[in-house]
Amino acid sequence: MKPWIRRSLIGLAGATIALGGLTACGHRMHHGGWGADATPEQAAQWRGKVVERIAGKLDLNAEQKAKLTVLGDKLHAQRLAVRGATDPRAEVQSLIAGRQFDRAKAQALVQQKADAVKSGSPEVIAALGDFYDSLDAAQQQKVRDFIERRRGWGRG
Repeated sequence: MKPWIRRSLIGLAGATIALGGLTACGHRMHHGGWGADATPEQAAQWRGKVVERIAGKLDLNAEQKAKLTVLGDKLHAQRLAVRGATDPRAEVQSLIAGRQFDRAKAQALVQQKADAVKSGSPEVIAALGDFYDSLDAAQQQKVRDFIERRRGWGRG
């Protein structure tokens, strides 16, 4: 198999997994502001609750809390940009709707998602860096301990 074909297939498989994950995540938020069907007010209220919870656990001051709020807003904007304006499940289903897998549409979809990540990442990284750098040594250690206990951000 030619290397470019193998890379394309691996990329497509990765994109399919990522899109499946995004599709699954889109259905989690029906109870509190994280789903695609949440209003901007519900999403903001949910992010506010998360900020309050983190602020309480890390004993954040007002400046740190403001930086955490900015980080939450940037992450939310990045998530919306990656998700796009259409339903991720419908996008994936449209790839297999015909007799053959729509390779061109899949590649365009992957490129769209990659472009969204690439364009929004600098802002997210800057906001995360600003927040983390504003923490004192004890607060930073709490964050590291939390991540170690959870083995990453997304596991429960």
